Amino acid sequence: MFITILAFIIVLGIIVMVHELGHFFTARIFKVKVEEFGLGFPPRLAGFYKGKSGKRKWLWGSKFKSEEAPNTIYSLNKIPIGGFVKIKGEDGGGGGDDDSFVNKPAWQRSIILSAGVAGNILLCIMLLAIGYSVGLPTVVEDEVLRNVKSVSDTKIQVVSINSASPAETAGFQIGDAILSLDSSEVETIAEINDFTEKKDNLLMNVKIKRGGEILSLEVIPRVLETSNNKAVMGVGLVKTAIVSYKWYEAIWQGLLNTFYILGAIVEALWLLIKNIFTTGEVSTELAGPVGIAVLTGQVVKLGWIYVLQFAALLSLNLGIINILPFPALDGGRLLFILIERIRGKEINKRVENIVHTIGFAILMVAIVFVTYRDIVRWGGQIVSRLSS
Repeated sequence: MFITILAFIIVLGIIVMVHELGHFFTARIFKVKVEEFGLGFPPRLAGFYKGKSGKRKWLWGSKFKSEEAPNTIYSLNKIPIGGFVKIKGEDGGGGGDDDSFVNKPAWQRSIILSAGVAGNILLCIMLLAIGYSVGLPTVVEDEVLRNVKSVSDTKIQVVSINSASPAETAGFQIGDAILSLDSSEVETIAEINDFTEKKDNLLMNVKIKRGGEILSLEVIPRVLETSNNKAVMGVGLVKTAIVSYKWYEAIWQGLLNTFYILGAIVEALWLLIKNIFTTGEVSTELAGPVGIAVLTGQVVKLGWIYVLQFAALLSLNLGIINILPFPALDGGRLLFILIERIRGKEINKRVENIVHTIGFAILMVAIVFVTYRDIVRWGGQIVSRLSS
C-alpha cells in the first residue's frame, strides 16, 4: 500500500506542479507578481522569500500573509499533494499596481490563465515521447507499425470490464493478460471469442498474468444484452506489445498520440455532459480521488512504464477539465475575460468573485459525490486494491 500511496502522491504532484509552473512562468514573463508558489496545499509548514535587501528570510507556519512579502514566497505545505500559485490581483485586488494581474491587457491575462493547460499538454507529449523511446504498451492488432526500433512482450490484455458481467464476478482486472483458456494457449482475440462462445453457461478456467503473478480464474460465460446472442466473459480485449521507436520518431509519436487522446477526452466529456442533461445519469467510469488512487494501485502492479503512460493521460485530463468554461476553473476565468472584451468594459470584480466562489462550491460538492460513488463502487476492496 505504501508504494501505491507514494506513487499516487508523486504522479498527482508532478501533474499539478507542471500546471502551476505554467501560470508561474508566464506571470513572471508579463511582470505580474507571484505572491506565493507552494509545494503541497496549505496550511503552510515553512517557506522563504528574498527581502528588499536581497537576503533570504525564512517563515514558519501560516501567520505571515503572502501579500506582505516584497517577493515571491516559496513554501512547503502540510497537505503533500500537488501545489498552487497565488498571483497578485487574480481575485481583483491590487487595482492600482502595475504588477497586478487585473491591470494587465486581456491577451496577457489569457495567456497566463491558459499556460497551466499548455503545461499539462506539453507534459503529456514529453512523457509519451520518453515512453516510446524506451518502449510503451501499444495496440498492435491489425496495426502496421513503421519505423519501430523493437517490438516485444506481445500479449492480449483486458482493457475494460462490463458491470455485473461474468468477468467482474470472476475477479478480472484491467491490465490482466490472458494466457490460456482451459489449458489451451491463445494468440489472437478471435480465438478467445470463438472458444468462449462455445462455453455458454459452462465453467471455464482462464490463466492470466497480472503483474509478475500467474493466476487461474474460473468464469462462466453467458449471453449479455450487448453480446449479440453470443456467450461472452464481458471484457474488452486488445492485443498489445511493448513498442519502442528511435528518439526522433518517439517525439513524433508522443505528439501524435497526445492529440489523438485529446480528441477522445473531448468526445468523452461531451458525452458525459450530454448524458447528465438528457438522462441525468453519470458514467460509472468517472473516477474521483479515491478512484484515481485505486487505478494508480492497479497500474503500479503492471510496471513503471504503465505508470508513466497513466501519468500522461492524467495530465491531459487535468488540462482539459481546467479549460472548461466553468466558474473557478481557468476556463471560467477566460470566459469572463471574453465577456469583458465583448461588453467593452470591466466586469464588477465582486460579482465575478461571487460567481467563482459558487462555482468552487459546486466543484467541491461534485468531488464529494464522485468520491462517494468510488467508495460505494469499491467498498471494502479499496484497501486490498491499493495494497495488492
